Amino acid sequence: MVGEMISSTASSFAAIAGGIGGALVLMGVIILVCFCMFHYKRYSNRNSDTASSDPSAPVEQKTGGPVSSLALARGGVPEGARVFRMQELEQATKNFDESNLIGCGSFGLVFKGFLFDGTIVAIKTRSAPPRQQFSEEVARLSMTQHRNLVNLLGYCQENGYQILVLEYLPNGTMCNHLYGMGRDSSTKLEFKQRLSIASGTAKGLCHLHGQCPPVVHGNFKTGNVLVDENFIPKVADAGISSLLKEINHDAAGPSHSIQPSPFIDPEVNQSGVFSEASDIYGFGVFLWELITGREAAHIRGLGSNQTMLQWVEAHLSSDDLVEHRLMGKYSAEGMRDLIRLAMRCTSFPGKERPNMDMVAVEAERILEKEIMGSTAMGEASATLTLGSQLFTN
Repeated sequence: MVGEMISSTASSFAAIAGGIGGALVLMGVIILVCFCMFHYKRYSNRNSDTASSDPSAPVEQKTGGPVSSLALARGGVPEGARVFRMQELEQATKNFDESNLIGCGSFGLVFKGFLFDGTIVAIKTRSAPPRQQFSEEVARLSMTQHRNLVNLLGYCQENGYQILVLEYLPNGTMCNHLYGMGRDSSTKLEFKQRLSIASGTAKGLCHLHGQCPPVVHGNFKTGNVLVDENFIPKVADAGISSLLKEINHDAAGPSHSIQPSPFIDPEVNQSGVFSEASDIYGFGVFLWELITGREAAHIRGLGSNQTMLQWVEAHLSSDDLVEHRLMGKYSAEGMRDLIRLAMRCTSFPGKERPNMDMVAVEAERILEKEIMGSTAMGEASATLTLGSQLFTN
């Protein structure tokens, strides 16, 4: 009996010991795996430290795609900024052939390009030596993405050039559709469509101003409002003006000059500083172009509350304030509200202008009310409203 008890106890002890032994083996395996992972991370971190010590190293290691969040934390290029090789861009543009040249802006020549994966892009080039500040600022701007902003996809700094690679929009700038080559084309910009473009553009600028710190466009104008195949507006060149100012200042001292433009807030000409208020002024000028179909250079009242009011009143009296292509296609209330919004955006002093968030909300409200009104009345029932009648009620 005792023997059976001893035998049973021994068996139980053996089972327990076996279980403990198995657990110890399992723990040993886990510790070994953790140890290997720890040394792998140390090795990876050491490689990242080495790479980040050289400003150009992230470019070399991450060509063709975004870098890791670790590189961002250590001062590398943030995710989203692709680093392109010159060879790829040369092939995309047929060695920057003139047949692919589509424009010239403040940054430099603009080419249309076809990447390996079939993506169509706009490629902006300027002659300049590589600078770490350029890559850092471009990478920061590339992270500011929105439905109503032209996305900055990446950059290249090789062979004495600084190059930006951006989203390509097939319908070009609003200049063409208001008073440029596309003015007499089959494309018609009805009042609601112009309101939609104004609303989307305001949302794009609002997104820029909502960043921390805010991104000031610095060069907002009708030529920097592009439209896609569905006529959805996208603001181009956001922050590029300040980028050029910074890298030029860093390279050759403070010699940046402000080019004269009717879109430039007169207060900027005095202070030399672009701000959110100056972007709002430029947007107000854009609204005047949408309303009148005139280039800003022909809107004589800009620059003063009094002269602007006199200019508006004079053209209301002669019934040529609103572009003739819109006649009979808008409600008096909708046009009146848009004119008032344009007046507020271009008013002085700049501190009394509405912020971009308020502007976006108001533009959306005018659009929604115009859509509801035309739906209720029917498109065919729109009546002709003379400019002189807009403010009679």
